[in-house]
Amino acid sequence: MSGAQGKAAIIAGAVAIIAEVDGSRIQTRYEQGWVSEVVSTCQEAIRLARKKLAAQLPYAIAYHGNIVDLLEYIISHNIQVDLLSDQTSCHVPYDGGYCPQGLSFEERTTMLEQEPNKFKTLVDETLHIHYDCICKLHEKGTYFFDYGNSFLKAVYDSGVKSICKNGENDLDGFIFPSYVEDILGPCLFDYGYGPFRWCCLSGREEDLDKTDQAAMALINPHRSYQDRDNWLWVRDAKKNKLVVGTKCRILYQDALGRLKIALRFNELVRLGEIGPVMLGRDHHDTGGTDSPFRETSNIKDGSNIMADMATQCFGGNCARGMSLVALHNGGGTGIGKAINGGFGMVLDGSERVDTILRAAIPWDVMVGVSRRSWARNANAMTTAIAYNKQFQSTDHITLPYVAADDVVKAALEEVEKS
Repeated sequence: MSGAQGKAAIIAGAVAIIAEVDGSRIQTRYEQGWVSEVVSTCQEAIRLARKKLAAQLPYAIAYHGNIVDLLEYIISHNIQVDLLSDQTSCHVPYDGGYCPQGLSFEERTTMLEQEPNKFKTLVDETLHIHYDCICKLHEKGTYFFDYGNSFLKAVYDSGVKSICKNGENDLDGFIFPSYVEDILGPCLFDYGYGPFRWCCLSGREEDLDKTDQAAMALINPHRSYQDRDNWLWVRDAKKNKLVVGTKCRILYQDALGRLKIALRFNELVRLGEIGPVMLGRDHHDTGGTDSPFRETSNIKDGSNIMADMATQCFGGNCARGMSLVALHNGGGTGIGKAINGGFGMVLDGSERVDTILRAAIPWDVMVGVSRRSWARNANAMTTAIAYNKQFQSTDHITLPYVAADDVVKAALEEVEKS
């Protein structure tokens, strides 16, 4: 299990139950403070969740068991679930990423080694049950979204064609949306907002505090709802104890926000107020990744299956002088299902770095916004137009020519006649 789900639930004021079959993973997250309590039965998980809901207390419950057992219990006891998702490593379901129902984690490991064919059969059987549970809960009002971890693709690969929008294959996507398709894409990526990262290389807590304060000072919470959320996020980051190990932070920002923060950090290094900082971002970003089942799932012009964006992002970052630039396969959704282009930029306080930041940061973000704009995503087109106005003397994003529907229809009818 990741620690993110439990921590996110608490920050959002929700009560969450996170199922995990590997007890060691639960113990680690519990000791780190990412989950509130650990239970081993479905009954205890539901009882505790209801108690915290009634008291209106945010809580993250780690259930040591199989998610399918939990879903079947929820359905049989007619329990309402508001949100449901899955973060199983289904890009490798037959290599241990998915645990069949009825097996402990230890039994799963043994069968995987000794009886791989039987293991595969059990995985497929459990995926079918898992999918059926989701459908039943969805009919009762549960909002289910695919994290983009290839869960829906794994269900399809196991033989379930009804999961496909066209009822036959995965070319048109699935009946349940990726959360990028439904939420993150139109609400954040299309505007250029994504997970901007920095790491204080000094390892000093006070340096991280200073960068938090500097970032917050540069965000106008009244500019947009995204900035309001992100201002609150960085304001409360220390209180929410988000750091494990290295002194790093993730903060969603758009192109202009990232550039302002990066330049300010480099200035702080130049003034000797903090040590060197490494900038970066998650691959799960506006322009860094091509993946039709996640990052590019809300790009509807047919280019969602192409790797152009990540490759151009990579090449542009190289040309503009980033410290470290990477282009690789895989990343969350599995080998063959994604191409990622990432970067790292060391802030040493120099004017040279300022020059690189001004050229590279907007490119790294806006290459993704451009792609989404060309696909006629309304929010991306608006963002591209605003960017062109602000940078009209230096940059320009080609805008799409959007034909009226009746003109397109008439043209197609004319072609059919001929």
